[in-house]
Amino acid sequence: MKTIGRLGDIYWGWFVVAGAFCVLAANYGARYCFGVFVRPMFMDYQWPMSTISLAFSINLIMYGLGGLLTGRMLDRMAPRWIMTIGSCIVAAGFVATGFVRTPAQLYITFGILCGIGSAGIGSVASAASVGKWFIRRRGVAIGVATIGIGLGTMLLTPMAGWIVKHYDWRTGFITLGFIILVVGVLVSQFIMKKSTPEAYGLLPDGDPPEKHTIEPENTVNVVFDVPSPHILGDNRFWILVICFTGAIMVQMMVFVHQVPYAVDNGIDRIAAASSLGAIGVGSIFGRFFFGWLSDHIHDPKYSALLGYLVMTCGMLVLLNVRTIGMLYVYALTLGFGYGSLAPMMPILVSDRFGRGVLGSAYGLMTFFTSGIAGTIGPVLGGVIYDISGSYRWAWWLNIAVLILISLCILGLKPKKPTPTEIVGKQDN
Repeated sequence: MKTIGRLGDIYWGWFVVAGAFCVLAANYGARYCFGVFVRPMFMDYQWPMSTISLAFSINLIMYGLGGLLTGRMLDRMAPRWIMTIGSCIVAAGFVATGFVRTPAQLYITFGILCGIGSAGIGSVASAASVGKWFIRRRGVAIGVATIGIGLGTMLLTPMAGWIVKHYDWRTGFITLGFIILVVGVLVSQFIMKKSTPEAYGLLPDGDPPEKHTIEPENTVNVVFDVPSPHILGDNRFWILVICFTGAIMVQMMVFVHQVPYAVDNGIDRIAAASSLGAIGVGSIFGRFFFGWLSDHIHDPKYSALLGYLVMTCGMLVLLNVRTIGMLYVYALTLGFGYGSLAPMMPILVSDRFGRGVLGSAYGLMTFFTSGIAGTIGPVLGGVIYDISGSYRWAWWLNIAVLILISLCILGLKPKKPTPTEIVGKQDN
């Protein structure tokens, strides 16, 4: 009799990867289109850049808050209804944003509604769901799933730029809302029904239980689960928070402001918007590469380190962008490095704290990283532009942050078993 955790000869975990891929593509691809709409809103209403950018910051703050609840729920239930409800809320927020007339309305629709809803179909929900189905292949599985973020950015940002040019930014928001609704609801209802492989008689990676015995060669699959209240007292958690907060601050600042920066430098609006898609292209290769690399080195923190350094190189190129060609060189370079962030966050959290609390630990981390980075990054870029009339100081700040977190990640201590597990091993 076939195990319920499989469809034919295919391990169901790979269907979870495919579902996460599609949901992440729709969610992040749509949210990262916000930079395409910044200048059109600025031209229509003459709101300061910092005022418009604050909507994206609120979005990320609410995403971080929602991630706390989503993460804990994912450690207790399957993602099906979490993702369905999240999709509906995000879709409603995008459609409503197409009708805003004041900054306050923008903050409610795109900031609060889209932010809270995104937590239900974001990286916490998707990557944590995937991570529970894999151990040996976790890096590749999460890397492949998060490629959806890059593909969604690559496809939806040029589409949004085309809609803005030929119609208006309001139509762009409404269109993205319907895309999220269709993709999110269909995927969550038909693919994301199952929770963990153990619930269906399998072990992670699709290995049948009878193939596993307590032998030395299987120690690679030992998972050290840490009770979630203890995570906040662990300095490894705070090192990860600091590093990924800095990296996400850089990421969000450039996502919101690189299109206006390119237009200010004489680059065509559609070409400038397409540079966000080029970041998506670069990140596709980065997500798979850094996920794969983390499975093949003794400590995945070095995979994260390499990602930060590649992002630094991309920012150095951005400082000298004057042509479309250089803009795409920057976008592909930064995109490849930025591709490390989505897979490396859950991989490092799981590696240090265990698969059993991946949802809770990752949700906690997302609260700090997205909340703080979401507040600082886009708004700080807008404030620097409003004060100096240029983004150059913002880009130099990003370079300094990336160098500092590259040094910080080197201090991350390796995983360690809890005292209970040590005693248990000695008894055996």
